[in-house]
Amino acid sequence: MESSVLLIMSFDRFVAICNPLRYTSILTSARVLQIGLAFALKNVLLILPFPVTLKRLRYCKKNLLSHSYCLHQDVMKLACSDNKFNIIYGLFVALSGILDITCIFLSYALILRAVLGIASQRERLKVLSTCVSHICAVLTFYVPVISLAVIYRFSKHSSPITKILMADIFLFVPPVMNPIIYCVKSQQIRNVILEKLCQKQSLQICLISRKSNL
Repeated sequence: MESSVLLIMSFDRFVAICNPLRYTSILTSARVLQIGLAFALKNVLLILPFPVTLKRLRYCKKNLLSHSYCLHQDVMKLACSDNKFNIIYGLFVALSGILDITCIFLSYALILRAVLGIASQRERLKVLSTCVSHICAVLTFYVPVISLAVIYRFSKHSSPITKILMADIFLFVPPVMNPIIYCVKSQQIRNVILEKLCQKQSLQICLISRKSNL
């Protein structure tokens, strides 16, 4: 779902930069709602078969998971029966994620081409700065995912701690970092945070001065 949201956001940036005059007519509220519902339905239909296909497998006495949550690859490896269908379907779901990141890359390639067509260098930097938060969010999400997939596919003899650490990073880092990324970039949110911090600091200074007077 997060991958789909990042893809929708990249399309939003593409329309805003490459076709700004028609932005409001292309991305109407109704159309955005339709896109969101379509992607949500797609993701539910993709994930729904996982518990069904895992339930039909026969498991051995070993029932200890390697991670702090149910990762499909991890549960699948505990099965004693044939799990070829799970492997093929897992690969199909992974390819859908690759399609998302490919579309994101394509949208930014088109954005870069449009930006390079702008004569003023100052305007180029101004336009590209609007994409910084989204690019950071994409990297925060996809780097742990790709790293975890590479470890599972190619580093079979790697330390279990490495796999657990990467899986936990994939689980916790994106939702923790996303608010920070957008807060730092958004001037309005940044001003509110600085104002709150200044108020808190002023209050601490007042309390310290009162204690010293006492």
